[in-house]
Amino acid sequence: MDIIPALDSIDSLLFSISRALCTPFAVFVQIQGCVICLLLAAGWAGAAYVRNREIRQMKKCMKDGNPFGFLSHDIHDLEHSNQVKLPGVTVVMPLKGFGEHNLHNWRTQLTSLYGGPLEFLFVVDSTEDPAYHAVSRLLLDFKDDVNARIVVAGPSTTCSQKIHNQLVGVEKMHKDSKYVLFLDDDVRLHPGSVGALTAEMIKNPEIFIQTGYPLDLPSGSLGSYCIYEYHMPCSMGFATGGRTFFLWGGCMMMHADDFRTDKHGVVTQLSDGGYSDDMTLAAISGAHKRLITSPPVAVFPHPLASDLTFSRYWNYLRKQTFVLESYTSYVNWIMNRALFTVHCYLSWGFVSPYIMAMFHVAAALRFHFKYNLAEDHVLNPNGLRLVGCLVICTTIELLSMWNLTRIEVRLCNMLSPEAPPLSLSAYNWCLVFVAMVVDNFLYPISAIRSHFSQSINWSGIRYHLRNGKIHKIDRTMEKGKKFSDLAAKRLYGRKAQSKISILGTLSRSLANWRQPKKYDV
Repeated sequence: MDIIPALDSIDSLLFSISRALCTPFAVFVQIQGCVICLLLAAGWAGAAYVRNREIRQMKKCMKDGNPFGFLSHDIHDLEHSNQVKLPGVTVVMPLKGFGEHNLHNWRTQLTSLYGGPLEFLFVVDSTEDPAYHAVSRLLLDFKDDVNARIVVAGPSTTCSQKIHNQLVGVEKMHKDSKYVLFLDDDVRLHPGSVGALTAEMIKNPEIFIQTGYPLDLPSGSLGSYCIYEYHMPCSMGFATGGRTFFLWGGCMMMHADDFRTDKHGVVTQLSDGGYSDDMTLAAISGAHKRLITSPPVAVFPHPLASDLTFSRYWNYLRKQTFVLESYTSYVNWIMNRALFTVHCYLSWGFVSPYIMAMFHVAAALRFHFKYNLAEDHVLNPNGLRLVGCLVICTTIELLSMWNLTRIEVRLCNMLSPEAPPLSLSAYNWCLVFVAMVVDNFLYPISAIRSHFSQSINWSGIRYHLRNGKIHKIDRTMEKGKKFSDLAAKRLYGRKAQSKISILGTLSRSLANWRQPKKYDV
């Protein structure tokens, strides 16, 4: 029969590949993958140490008689005489669409326990946005308990819609606000988050921007785990407990006067073709050597959509890689190209050893369980040694990721004692490993596509870049997407006004517990 010669040919190819993967260059690639795993594990271990240090500090405060350690380490800071001295803060929330987690997220933002003057501006592009009607109903529930209003910004013409909404919100903020806090609608705040960010700004006036980072709560789909895995390497850059070079647009506190005076050209550069708020502000910070910090308590639960499909993950990844195509200066362009190159190299450098390991394992299984092999089929034992090394390093990496996630879950539970506790048991660590390989394999493909396309569809609006800035905006609402990528948000129409009244009782009870002060006008 022809079957045996065909199998023999396959065996020959398999063993040839396995031997070829034991050459010096191939061994270097596989060892490099192990090193990447260990570096990630070390970074997550450092981040876990910073977050855990904050947990220990909070426990110590509670042990010393401060039951409000989740609000402030010093209970005297919570006295009325100190609270009335707190500066005014305006929270600007650019909105687009309405999804399954938005109501809960908005409530955590509205019911902050900040003791100073606090106002909330929900900024939408039009009254046709489902978020407009959802927020209107929500504010009726709170009535006079909070100082909040909706601002209609209109469509953007020179920058992304998000940046346009942010800048309009800044124009409308209270004249006495000292700080402005930009929040995405998928940020779930803790009761003391605004106070903690403000305290750091007061302590160190040299801070240009304060930021935080999300803790993704996967919904169970592979796409949600890919997003969790995508965010985790970046999380170590935000868990420094102080200075950082990273910036997340979902949470940014800045000096209000920096916008009133257009300091360092923040308004000009954002409005003049700006696509990404955080990348633009990070570039300005770097150019002027300004300080960005991330306090250890600035980690926020981020539940992902229950129906987050793989295609929506791909759209999200495309938007994330597309930001590297926007820039504000030649130096910023060079830094983005360097980040593009290094990230692509490390991503495929991480994936390659696993592909090589598949050939080593397949050759070993064929060698040990088949007895009709030709005599020239020799198995190189170094292949299995490399596989064993990769397995050990991957296990260390996953354990470090698990430990950081465990500590961040515990920290979030302590920072929000009134909320239902988060649990680590919902995480599927087999899917986490699969997501690690899939996400790192797809990142360079997405980045290369973004580089050559120079356009992206963001919430039904297509932006075109030229020389790193937006030069054309296509609004195709009829042909665009109906749902966003992460939060299952309905972007258009008025179908999102359901079941808000059912949750009204909860919002009112929370408002009674958390009552921020308004501006005295």
